[in-house]
This record gives sequence, structure tokens and C-alpha cells, in this order.
Amino acid sequence: MASRRYVPATLAVALLAAQVSACTGGGEGTDVRLGKVVRADVSEVVEAPATMSARATATLRAPAEGSIERLYVGDGDRVKEGEVLATIDSPAAEERLAQAREADGSLAGGGANVPAGLDLRAFQRRTDRTARDGFAAARKAAHEIPDPKRRALVLAGITRAEGEYRTASAAARAAVARLDAGLGGVGDTLASITAAQRVQTRAAVRAAERTVRALTIKAPFDGVAGLGGPAGGAGIGDLLGRLPAQAGAQVGALAGGLPAGGTAKDPASIASGAPIGNGEAVVTVTDVSKLSLAAEVDETDILQVEEGVRADVEFDAVPGASYPAEVTGVGATPKESTGGGVTYRVTLALGRGAYAGGGAAPRPKPGMSALVNLRVREVRGVLSVPSAAIVSSGRESVVWVVAGGRAQRRVVRLGAQGDESVQVTRGVREGETVVVRGADAVRQGQEIDA
Repeated sequence: MASRRYVPATLAVALLAAQVSACTGGGEGTDVRLGKVVRADVSEVVEAPATMSARATATLRAPAEGSIERLYVGDGDRVKEGEVLATIDSPAAEERLAQAREADGSLAGGGANVPAGLDLRAFQRRTDRTARDGFAAARKAAHEIPDPKRRALVLAGITRAEGEYRTASAAARAAVARLDAGLGGVGDTLASITAAQRVQTRAAVRAAERTVRALTIKAPFDGVAGLGGPAGGAGIGDLLGRLPAQAGAQVGALAGGLPAGGTAKDPASIASGAPIGNGEAVVTVTDVSKLSLAAEVDETDILQVEEGVRADVEFDAVPGASYPAEVTGVGATPKESTGGGVTYRVTLALGRGAYAGGGAAPRPKPGMSALVNLRVREVRGVLSVPSAAIVSSGRESVVWVVAGGRAQRRVVRLGAQGDESVQVTRGVREGETVVVRGADAVRQGQEIDA
């Protein structure tokens, strides 16, 4: 990713006028341009692409297949946290809840689903194997959830439920062993087996109840509503359909009855009575109370960027306007750029913009593209030379000083490096004349007419 370092245009013009004068070299016939070592302000700037971001965005999706029973908002409506935005009619979700409650109710009285005369030890082993396979399938499906926060939540919940089942299963196996040893009764053994089975049935009930509650879609925070939304990968409902019933209960319960993703939905198709699929976006809520910029800074420049660095921002959508900004955070996680390099995320707080003529610029919207000029180093009233006067020689930086009509090689130490002007902290004195154009062709002692 390219970066550039420069001083503002007005300052650059003043520097050039003060520093540069034209002349032609002496006997060597070399065409050179000369400038002066002067005191000036120098700004070193790193350039990076950026995108405008809202404080928060949430895409609310249908937790089950059905139809939109009622839609309470339209595109652009302002909504409050907890406000009902839409309700979904889903007979399938209601039926799943009824079935889950019936299955759990059949075990509530303590009667396990164990056929009469069956070997209880073999039955418990099969139950454990089914549960183990179900948890493994649930983990595999959970890893497909695109939202990292929801994925972590589901995986943590699966681990929790797996622990609960292991505890109940251990108690059931111990009860079977006591029965085989003649130390326990059939009733106690069946009760232990039932407890292990109810870990699964209760999970199924919780999942179904949460899905039904989620049929009433509410705003998670204050913001602006937009109908439909982007695609988000496989929904929880899609995952459940590919799992055994036992595993599906676990994932559904632990996901809170909400889809983790789903297909995109055209706003025009969101209306009362319209069909809706599991995981399809219904409403997207965006909190625009606080806007921020997310810039991608190249690895070669990131070490110069820290909190508090000021910046100037230009938006593609607002030509001719400039916005002040300040770095509020520097990310530590690398990201591979499209060019094959590495970038780091830098967040900035955005101020109010203005046009060059002085008029107020409009407030940008989330998703707009911008170019950020980070002023990573600013010095004032320092010795400086035009950037073109600097010649790199191995690890050294060199300028050609003209004294007594001849060129003298000087090794210099550089400070802030702007696009037009560079700070020199050692090697030259104020007022000295330096070669600006043709410096790479000058030789020690060469005669140069001032």
C-alpha cells in the first residue's frame, strides 16, 4: 500500500519560493538548480485508505421459516432500544416447541425411554455414543457460524452442555453398575438414566422457546432502521437441519434461538404477509450517534502511528472538503492486503468538515470511502532543505553544499521528512546553498556558478 509524506500545498509553495533559485553549472556544463537551507515547518504524513463506520450495526434475521405477520417500521425510520420492529408467523417454530415440550414432559415423571427387558448397560452405552456424536456434529456446525462473537458463544455453550451431560451420564453408569452388583434398585437406575436423557430434552425445549420468542423482532439499541440486510453465511436453522436431533437441540439452545447468518434480503420484498426464510435479514439497525473511521495502514508505516496523532480526511463522496480527525486506537492484529503486504487497522474520531471556501461540509454516512493523511510527525521552525536535495548513498544521506563556487559533499542527519521539504538536524547551517536539481550527478569539488 502506497504512502506519501508532504507539507500542505500553501506551505510547499512558500518553501519553494524561499529555497529555490535557478542557475546553470560551471565548466562541467551540468544543469543544476540551487536552493537554500532555511527554517520552516515540516509535516511528515502517512496516507491510508479508510472506511466510515457507525457506532454499531445489527442485522436482525428471521429465526425460523414463515411469513412476516406485521412490519412496524420503514426504511430510514428512527427506532428506540426494545421497540418492536416486526413479528414473524412461523407455524413450524410453534410445532417444534410443542414437540420438544411433549418429549420433555414424557420424562418429567421419571420414566425413561427404555424398552422393557433391555440390557440397561448396553442401552446407556448407546445413549452416550449418540450424545458424543451429537456434540461432535454440533461443534463442527458451530465452526461454520460467520460471526466470531456468536461462534464463540455457541462453542462455549456446547462445552457447558457437554459437561452437564457427562455428569449426568456418569451418574447413570454408576447406577447401572450398582444395579448389576445387586446394590441398587431398578427405579433408582431408571431415574439416573432419565436425568441424562433430560439434558437433551431440556436443551431442545430451551431452543424452541427462544426461537418462538425471537419471532418478535426488537431493536437492540437506538438507531436508524433499514429493511432487509446483507448475507451472513449459514443460519442457525440451516445448521440444525444438517444435524442429528440431539446435536441440533444443543446448537439451537446455545445460540439463543437467533440465526447467526443467512441470505441477503431485498428491501422491496420485506412487507407484511411476505414469506421469509430462516436466517433471512428482516431489518438492519444502525447506530449513527457516533461515527468513526477505520483506516488500513501499511506495516512499513504503522510504527509511526499512535493514539492522538492528528489527521486530515478526504471523502470520495464530498470532493473539495476536508475533515479533521484524531487517532483513537491502533490495532495489533495484522491483515493481509490485496497487494500481498500486511496492514493494521487504525481507528479515528472524525470532526466536522469544511469546504476550501469555508462552508460546512455534510456529515458522511457509514460505509463511505475516504483517504486519511496521518500527520505522524510535525516540527516547526526547523532547519530544512528541499526534498530533492537529499541523495541516498548507502546508509548515508548526503547533500551537496555550494561554497566558494564549488560543490562540497556533506553527510546529514534527517528528521521529519515531508514530500516537498525535509528537516536536517545535522550537517548544514542556515543560509547555506545546496544543489536541488541534478544533485545525483554532482562530483566533489565541481565548479558550480551560484
